[in-house]
Amino acid sequence: MEVIVNKLKNSGKYFRLLIILGLLFMITASIIFIGIYVYARTLGPPPLAVSQSTIYYSDNGSIIGESSNGQKRYWVSIDDISPYLVDATVSIEDKNFYSHHGFDYKRIGGAILADIKAMAKVQGASTITQQYARNLFLEHEKTWTRKIAEAFYTLRLEIFYTKDEILEGYINTIYYGHGAYGAEAASQYYFGKESSELTLAEATMLAGIPKGPSLYSPFASMENAKKRQGIILNSLIENGYITEEDKKIALNEELSLVGKFPNASMETAPYFQDAVKNILKNQLHLDDKTIQLGGLRVYTTLNTEQQKIAEETINHTINKDSTIQIGFVAMDPTTGYVKALVGGRDYEESPFNRAIQATRQPGSTIKPLLYYAALEHGFTPVTMMSSEKTTFRFDDGSDPYTPHNFNNKYADGNITMAQALAVSDNVYAVKTHLFLGQDTLVKTGKRFGLTTDLQEVPSLALGTSNVRVIDMANAYSMFANGGNSVSPVFITKIETNDGQILYENKAKKEKVLDTDLTFVMNQMMTGMFDPNLNGYASVTGSTVKNDITRIYAGKSGSTESDSWMIGYTPQLVSAVWTGYDQGEPITLTADKTYAKKVWVQFMEQSLKEEPIKGFTPTKGTVGVYIDPKSGKLASNACETKRMMYFTKETVPTEYCADLPKDDSSDKPANNDKGAKEKVPWYKRILPW
Repeated sequence: MEVIVNKLKNSGKYFRLLIILGLLFMITASIIFIGIYVYARTLGPPPLAVSQSTIYYSDNGSIIGESSNGQKRYWVSIDDISPYLVDATVSIEDKNFYSHHGFDYKRIGGAILADIKAMAKVQGASTITQQYARNLFLEHEKTWTRKIAEAFYTLRLEIFYTKDEILEGYINTIYYGHGAYGAEAASQYYFGKESSELTLAEATMLAGIPKGPSLYSPFASMENAKKRQGIILNSLIENGYITEEDKKIALNEELSLVGKFPNASMETAPYFQDAVKNILKNQLHLDDKTIQLGGLRVYTTLNTEQQKIAEETINHTINKDSTIQIGFVAMDPTTGYVKALVGGRDYEESPFNRAIQATRQPGSTIKPLLYYAALEHGFTPVTMMSSEKTTFRFDDGSDPYTPHNFNNKYADGNITMAQALAVSDNVYAVKTHLFLGQDTLVKTGKRFGLTTDLQEVPSLALGTSNVRVIDMANAYSMFANGGNSVSPVFITKIETNDGQILYENKAKKEKVLDTDLTFVMNQMMTGMFDPNLNGYASVTGSTVKNDITRIYAGKSGSTESDSWMIGYTPQLVSAVWTGYDQGEPITLTADKTYAKKVWVQFMEQSLKEEPIKGFTPTKGTVGVYIDPKSGKLASNACETKRMMYFTKETVPTEYCADLPKDDSSDKPANNDKGAKEKVPWYKRILPW
């Protein structure tokens, strides 16, 4: 009896010891848990930074491309995801999601028992929160370190985020196979629609894929996919989401599978997109990872219709067997928005962007900048100088310089600036350049936004210093918009995936050219299409004159290895360069005509639905009829006459023949005082 009593006493001691140890364990565990909880609170919410595709949009909001590094990821609000997919995901992945706090202990216990019975890992117990934590912050290796870290991140997610925020993140990050991450990308890939439009059948098919994309993707095995779909439909019934009738309808629905991302077919304007990405990196200083997988929404200036016209015009115009290359830029002169850009004939063959990166001699397209400077220094459209073969000699010991006209044709007499521009007389240009001082054109080029170095040499007047196509388009935009400063714009706005604005272009309107002189230049530059201005040679636009249906101003240019055409209306500017990459001479006649042909076809097609707009005379200018040959006011005795504009101070006063000054038919048409002879507006702008 005594032995039994002693044993009871000893067992009581052990029992009390176990209780004490249990209490100590619970206290210690509580302290540890509280410490972990406090530490988690101190750290704050974990960042929900998820790699997502950067999307590029055109000016009308359509998608033109994306950068995703092979992974398609689009974040959408849970409210914009089909409720069928949300319910199916919760039902099959974590039916107690809304009732637990990140860990489903009952499910964990069941999984442990199942694994013990099978002597293998046969059942998972991870909740949606745990899986989301793993997708966000961790690798998928099976180690205790990873599991502990996963538990800690799970706790932090549950502390700082709502259940709907966690579920939204999970559905937007899980992998559905074939490079599709998240419900939106998966919905587009498998069914070609937005995730908000998914039917019950489509949603339950998608919800089954994350368990094993290589097994349950319908493109891997339709049989496995249908079996998995059936399991998910049964779970929806068990958890009270749908009825048996709903299941029957879903199983019998014929699914239309797509198997590709819709945006892949929308890749367009690759040279333009390269330019945009270069701006993101080198001007806005975004890192490569942010550009590739930052989930940015980049809104660009590209007009997809004009881009299509440009590409098709180039393809149809240039002989497919020719190795000649092209650089093309179209801009809105008012805003500087780049509407279309082609940097070469085949991006896959050569991604080198000839519209932006290449520097080539502009030839005579530099002359409008020279003549604008001349107007500032007192020249007028009828300033006379002789056109004859001339050798220029210099006091500083520089080599003599003899410019030549095309085909060595000269007027062998005086011509006006308007004529010199229309027929592209080189002798007149060099004389003007030397008269102004060789530094004047250099400085003027900078004012017009040219970014390359211009050399102070006599031949600069003929465009011997290299320039970029986009810079020339920008310079001519300043003529077209009336003299305002403008710069090429590719990006209007950049947003994060949640709508925060990272960048927004804000135009600053600044007058840098004289308004009146700019209009005089615009009107003078319509002369390249006006046969009334020809004298000893044809105007340079004669080969495309019959193709135009509206008023254009412009200038062509050529060197031994470069062919240019730049022209504009108040609505649109386009610049075209053609030539060989290595600078070989352009010898074929057809190759010399491509620039003008591409330009005129692009402009005509791009503007065919737009109203015809001329260049509006400014208050400080006066329109008068001029005899092109003499540069004097036209009278009835003149063979031809052309409406030309001058600043009020520079209107000619002499007539081409000695007629009485009170002959009203011969008086200048002064815009301020009005002309007695009423002339329709279109004849005042384009009299031919």
